[in-house]
Amino acid sequence: MSSAVEERPPPLTAGPSPALPRRRTRVLALPEVRWALAALVLFLIALPLHLAGAPAGLWAPLYGAVYLTGGWGPGREGLRALKDRTLDVDLLMVVAALGAAAIGQVLDGALLIVIFATSGALEAVATARTADSVRGLLDLSPTTATRLLPDGREESVAADSLTVGDTILVRPGERVGADGRILDGAGDVDQATITGEPLPVPKRPGDEVFAGTVNGTGALRVRVERDPADSVIARIVKMVEEASETKAPMQLFVEKVEQRYSIGMVLATLAVFVVPLAFGSGLQPALLRAMTFMIVASPCAVVLSTMPPLLSAIANAGRHGVLAKSAVVMERLGQVDAVALDKTGTLTTGTPHVTDIRPRSGSGLDEEGLLALAAAAEHPSEHPLARSLVRAAHERRLTLDEASGFTSEPGRGVTAVVGGHTVQVGSPARLGPVGGDPETGGVVRALEDEGRTAVLVLRDGEPVGVLGVADRLRPDAKSTVTALAGLTGRPPVLLTGDNERAARRLAAEVGITDVRAGLLPQDKVAAVREWEAQGRRVLVVGDGVNDAPALAAAHVGIAMGKAGSDLALETADAVVVRDELATIPAVVALSRKARRLVVQNLAIAAAFIVVLVAWDLIGTLPLPLGVAGHEGSTVIVGLNGLRLLREHAWTAPAASTSHE
Repeated sequence: MSSAVEERPPPLTAGPSPALPRRRTRVLALPEVRWALAALVLFLIALPLHLAGAPAGLWAPLYGAVYLTGGWGPGREGLRALKDRTLDVDLLMVVAALGAAAIGQVLDGALLIVIFATSGALEAVATARTADSVRGLLDLSPTTATRLLPDGREESVAADSLTVGDTILVRPGERVGADGRILDGAGDVDQATITGEPLPVPKRPGDEVFAGTVNGTGALRVRVERDPADSVIARIVKMVEEASETKAPMQLFVEKVEQRYSIGMVLATLAVFVVPLAFGSGLQPALLRAMTFMIVASPCAVVLSTMPPLLSAIANAGRHGVLAKSAVVMERLGQVDAVALDKTGTLTTGTPHVTDIRPRSGSGLDEEGLLALAAAAEHPSEHPLARSLVRAAHERRLTLDEASGFTSEPGRGVTAVVGGHTVQVGSPARLGPVGGDPETGGVVRALEDEGRTAVLVLRDGEPVGVLGVADRLRPDAKSTVTALAGLTGRPPVLLTGDNERAARRLAAEVGITDVRAGLLPQDKVAAVREWEAQGRRVLVVGDGVNDAPALAAAHVGIAMGKAGSDLALETADAVVVRDELATIPAVVALSRKARRLVVQNLAIAAAFIVVLVAWDLIGTLPLPLGVAGHEGSTVIVGLNGLRLLREHAWTAPAASTSHE
C-alpha cells in the first residue's frame, strides 16, 4: 500500500530556538505612555482649532494642558538632574518650549513637548519589554522535577529545591530540571536554547545535560551537578541583566554637546540681562535683549539637527524590514567597526535539509529509490532529521510505501518494515559498523569531513546508501559577509555553539576565517567584551536565547526576527523582521549617511546661532527677526534630515562596501 508524502507541522521542540512564554507589561500601565498619549490627544484637538483661526480661548487651554501633561515628567527628571548639578536635555527642552510660548510660539513649544514625551514613552516601553523577556526566560526551566529517592521511589519537588548530588528522572518530552550528568538511559536532547545546535544531540551515560533543554526520546536518570541558581539558564539571565546595566549609557552625541552648551547658554543669558542693568540700562530693554538672546541661542535647531536624520533613517530602514528601537541605536549602527555573527538561525535557516544522496553500488537503488526508502521508514518519526528526509521526498514528489513495525532507539535511529524489507536509518557510528565496507565507510567519512551529518540506510542488515544532511545556508549570507567586511575594514567573526567542523565548513563557504566554535553563552559574552576592551565597537547578530547575553553586551545587537526567541528580540537593539541578512550592511550604511547629515545640520545650526547671537550682542536684533532666524534654521535642518526618507537613501548591499 502506498501513500503520498504529507507535510506535517513540527512539534513544539523543533527549530533552533523555542519561543519563550510571553510575560508582557501592559503598555498603558506605564505612566510615561499614559502622559505622552494624553499630550498627543490634546495637541491633535488643539491644532485644527488653532490653524482654523478659532478664538484663543478654545485652543490656548488645550495647549496649556499639553505643556502640563507632556512636560511635567521630563521637567521633573530635569530638576532631579539639576540637584545632582547636571543640566540635561529634559530640562532644556521644557525651558525651550516655555520660552517659545513666552514669545507667542505656543504651537512650536507644544509640538516640541509632544515629540519629547513620545520619545520618553518609547524608551520606557523598550525597557519594560526587555525586563519582561528576562523574567520570561526563567520559564524555560521547569518549576518541578522528579527526584529519585535512595529506595527507588519518586517524588515531585520544586526544581529550585534540588541540590548537588540529587538524582532526577527526565521522561521523554520533558525539560531537564537541572544541570547535571546522565547516569542511565539515552535520548536525543534538543539543547538549541543553550548551544544553538540545529539538531537534537544524542546523549548517553556520562554526557552533560543542561536545565531547560528538552529530552526528545528515552528516559534519563540525571545526577545534579550544579545548584539551580548557578545553572546555565540562570547564568544567561544574570548575564543579560548585567550586560544591560553595565553597557555604556545610551546617549546621543548631541546630548553630550548640549550638557556643556546649555550651561554656557544659561550663564550667558543671565550676563546679557544683568550686565546692561549694571551700566544703567532700563529693565525692559535689558529683559528684551536677554529674551532675544535666549531664543536665538536656544538648542532647538541643535536638537532637530540630530532627530530628523535619525528618525528618517529609522523609517526608511523599517520600510525595508529592519526595526531600530531608538535614535541612539541608529546612531550607534554607523559606529561599528567589528561584526560577530551567530551560525544557526542567522547565517543559516536553522532547518536541516538533505544535501547528498549516495546509493551504494550494487544495491539496486538510484538516488530517488534510496531517499524514498529512508523517508518511508522515517515517516512516523518526529525527529528533525526524519522530517528533513520526508520533506526532501515531498519536494521530489516521491510516493512512499507504507511502513509497519516502526521503532525508534534514541541516539541510534529507527527501524521499520517497508515493502517486506527491514529498513534501519540512523547514525553510522551506532547503527552498525561500516569499516568492513570501504565504499560506505568512505562516503560517511567524506560527508562528515565536509561538516554534514551522515545518515546510514540499511536494508535487511546490509548498507544500501548514505544520506548527507546539513543546515541550509541563507542565500544572501556570502554577499552580506563581504559587504560587512567592506564597511568595517575587517571580516566578520563566527561565534557559534555548534561543533568546530560544521562551523569551519560553513565559514569557508561565506568567506569567514575567524571561527569560534563550541561556545556557551558566557563564552560569546567574553569574546565581545575582549573586543570592546581593545577599543572595537562590536555589532553582534544572533537569534537565540544563547545569543541574548552577547546581544546585550555588544555596542549594537541585531536579532533575526522570524526564528528569534523572545529574549533575543527584546534584548537586541534592532530586529531584522524578514530574516534578510542583506539588510544588515544596508542599515549600517544608512546609519553612516544619517551621521553625516547630523554633522551637516550641526554646522548649519551653529552658523545661524553665531550670526544671530553676534547681531544681538553687537547691535540690536529685533525680536521678530531673531525668532524668524531661529525658526528658519530649525526648518532648514529639519528638511535636510528628511532627505533620508527617500528610497535611494537605502543602499543596495552590493554597493555597501565603502569604509569610513
